[in-house]
Amino acid sequence: MKLSFRFACILTSFLFGHPIVFSQTSTTISSVTRVTVSGQVSDGNEALAGASLYFPDLRIGARSDSAGNYIIRNIPRGRWLLEVSYLGHASVVESVDLNGNVQRNFTLRISHAENEAVTVTGVSSATSVRRTPIPVNILKREDFLHGSSTNLIDALSKTPGISQLSTGPAISKPFIRGLGYNRVVVVNDGVRQEGQQWGDEHGIEIDEYNVGKAEILKGPASLMYGSDALAGVVHFISVLPATEGTIKGNLFGTYQSNNQQRGTHLDLSGNKNGFIWGLNGSLKAAEDYKNKYDGKVYNSDFSEKNAGGYVGLNKSWGFTHLLLTYFDQEPGLVEGDRDAVTGDLLKTANGIPRQSVRHFKAALDNSFKIGADRLSILLAWQRNGRQEFGNAADPSEKSLYFDLKTLNYNLQYHFAELSDWKTTIGINGMQQGSRNRGIEVLIPEYDGFDIGAFVYTQKRIGQINLSGGVRFDNRLLNFDSFKKNYSNFSGSAGLSYEASSQLTLKLNVARGFRAPSVPELASNGAHEGTNRFEYGERNLKSETSLQVDAGLELSTEHISASAAVFYNHMNNFIYYRKLASENGGDSIIMDGAEQYFGFRFDQQNASLYGAEFNIDIHPHPLDWLHIENSFSWVRGILSSAVDGSKNLPSIPSARMINQLRADFGRKGKAVKNLYLNLELETNFKQNNPFTAFDTETATAGYSLLNAGFGGDLVRKGKTLFSIYAAANNITDVAYQNHLSRLKYTSVNTSTGRSGVYNMGRNFSLKVNIPFEFSL
Repeated sequence: MKLSFRFACILTSFLFGHPIVFSQTSTTISSVTRVTVSGQVSDGNEALAGASLYFPDLRIGARSDSAGNYIIRNIPRGRWLLEVSYLGHASVVESVDLNGNVQRNFTLRISHAENEAVTVTGVSSATSVRRTPIPVNILKREDFLHGSSTNLIDALSKTPGISQLSTGPAISKPFIRGLGYNRVVVVNDGVRQEGQQWGDEHGIEIDEYNVGKAEILKGPASLMYGSDALAGVVHFISVLPATEGTIKGNLFGTYQSNNQQRGTHLDLSGNKNGFIWGLNGSLKAAEDYKNKYDGKVYNSDFSEKNAGGYVGLNKSWGFTHLLLTYFDQEPGLVEGDRDAVTGDLLKTANGIPRQSVRHFKAALDNSFKIGADRLSILLAWQRNGRQEFGNAADPSEKSLYFDLKTLNYNLQYHFAELSDWKTTIGINGMQQGSRNRGIEVLIPEYDGFDIGAFVYTQKRIGQINLSGGVRFDNRLLNFDSFKKNYSNFSGSAGLSYEASSQLTLKLNVARGFRAPSVPELASNGAHEGTNRFEYGERNLKSETSLQVDAGLELSTEHISASAAVFYNHMNNFIYYRKLASENGGDSIIMDGAEQYFGFRFDQQNASLYGAEFNIDIHPHPLDWLHIENSFSWVRGILSSAVDGSKNLPSIPSARMINQLRADFGRKGKAVKNLYLNLELETNFKQNNPFTAFDTETATAGYSLLNAGFGGDLVRKGKTLFSIYAAANNITDVAYQNHLSRLKYTSVNTSTGRSGVYNMGRNFSLKVNIPFEFSL
């Protein structure tokens, strides 16, 4: 009966996936209920202390000790994907059969480029990035530490195909290949983040300092995440449990010169006999930033405090984890008003307008072994409170107050691998309720319920890895006596072909779906943070997309390269545009004493296409030297012109990044993992803005010179502390990014320049002190 049920599930799917090949031999010592894996990690000549071994599907792992030895206990029986990694060495990614205690040694070869990693985003179980047909970029903690950023999305924005819509240093929204807002799903430790992401000035409520890894999936991901994942998914992973029998932690501090941004962070975690726990907290604050055209940009200051923790059990039957996070941010909102004579920016009274954003989340993440199969159940509750203060005479008056409560659920049944098939069926969705508690109303109070069912399967046939599935979604929205269901099918089908050990070819076709959001359907009011009076449109239809991705990845001893091209056709693309007055020009709406531009949501078909390239050359014998170049470009057009313009709004300019980087001293006795880098970031002119009703204007190109250096101070094989220094915009270029919302503030009458410019020269310093001891 069970076997026939598996075959029924397989037959309902239309494409297939892969297992990861088990490439090293193992010795089963005994047949036991609790499985233990132990061994040593080396480079073939000497032991590697501090190597990471991690089973992503089991949320369990370890680090090797000073002799390179490791042990991982309380592992459920079965076939599990294991990732073994160490800085400066090629990672090993394997599926391991565990039917009893296993002794396993790993040898990691020295490598000057990372060519293997594991993703848990957009797939039903952990999968090698190389063998997934969907484009995925991985950023590890080291990548965050080496760079300089003012917020979490800013830290991602140099990834090819990724950009940010910003409202000053504190607030950024992710855009993937020209699409953002509700078309990008943000996930934190498996939970879909819900925090009024439809707003221009609504950022991401996740602690930047606590993120250990980010996975960016580029392309429709509705198959696994339902409505809204048309552009892709950004998944931040924070919970990485300590090694069995240890307590570990980090004390982190940072400072940036331009806006005096300072931050501190402390995290602790422990693991004893499978009982895991963790605590973390962060503080961040900044003053107004500066640039050479505007001087000090008033009201761009912000403060932030965050806390979180988790507790759980990892046993032979699976795991259960309880996660708690709290995010509290108070950012100012830059209006950009100027003195009519001098053109200088005016200081706002009482720091108004500004926001107060609080986000609380509790999640229960479970995985249970059921025979050879596995059942995962994730339940989460979130409350997002977003307040906007716009009355300088009464700074405590809440002009807007959105109170959003969300219950997320995700149930997945993972069938044991059968004849190289890996199949999962699942149901996930959310229930939401939003209430208005401010004196003004921009969107009505509403309730919503999402549910979606899917089947996802993978198969490996020789060198070909196939994957895909189908899904049906339904979203119910209820507001202002308006009740409507939006439903649709979505799916994905793709393959990756390992032409050789060095070359992989990929192809994927995916159909996405997004129901209109309540703001798009029912906005009717002034939005203080955007200087817009917004009108919704209740007759909007669901967006659907069909995207084709093709790419290749090459990894040789001295060259690493990747290339990707895509085409995305969207039906019923929703966008907002300025309203024209009867007499021509902009429609001006008076709301009390305030004046706003009128905007309304509209829709029509659209197409997006583009390309991303990256090449990293580390020439022999200078293997420590990296000459890395990346380029990304996207073009978006509407099917018919609007007020003479066919260009899509919010399309980033083409970008090229050229970097020279030196990595050396991997095994130094006193100082190791030294790096130096020099980078030129070029953003080309955006000549294709959405000019209808003066919604957007062209943006000039610019180049930024950046640099950085750092390393670890070591004593007796242990890292005492690490230091990371960076300089951004060294030549203090005055520039405006095309996706900066401050570009459209007031004109400087003394110079004729429009809007506020981005941050000028900025130096940053980070220090991290790791610690670990045995229980």
